[in-house]
Amino acid sequence: MDTIIDYLFNNHDKLLYLLAAVSLIVELTLIGLSGPLLFFAIGCALTGVLVSLNVITSWEMELLFVGIFTLLSSIVMWKPLKQFQGNGKVKDNSSDMIGQSVAVSEILTKHGGSIRFSGINWTARLAEDSQHESIAIGQHVNIHAVDGNVMIIK
Repeated sequence: MDTIIDYLFNNHDKLLYLLAAVSLIVELTLIGLSGPLLFFAIGCALTGVLVSLNVITSWEMELLFVGIFTLLSSIVMWKPLKQFQGNGKVKDNSSDMIGQSVAVSEILTKHGGSIRFSGINWTARLAEDSQHESIAIGQHVNIHAVDGNVMIIK
């Protein structure tokens, strides 16, 4: 075990490659490509290349270059990676009632009410971000989401 540690302390480029590999493995398996360890892995790998080429010879400069390359890779790759991950808005399709236009059967507020769908009165309420305080009986509304057995109206 001591020989492995001595080897890594005497060969900083190999240590940087090992740090890059471990960071990348953790990023891909546990975190899910969200960024921080990916950028650190790129910084370590690029610095390892410079150490292998004898461009950098002191550990202080190695730390500085890991930081610089990590910062630069995060600046360059942040926006493309965020676009790759998507906008995070997933359409709720947990119920076939979502998107249906229904009639209000009991005054609808943010605290409760009911709607009529398929011949049945369903418990409903207005969404928290709704622009209306209440909706009168007979008005037609759209089901925005389903929370258990309560229809959320927007």
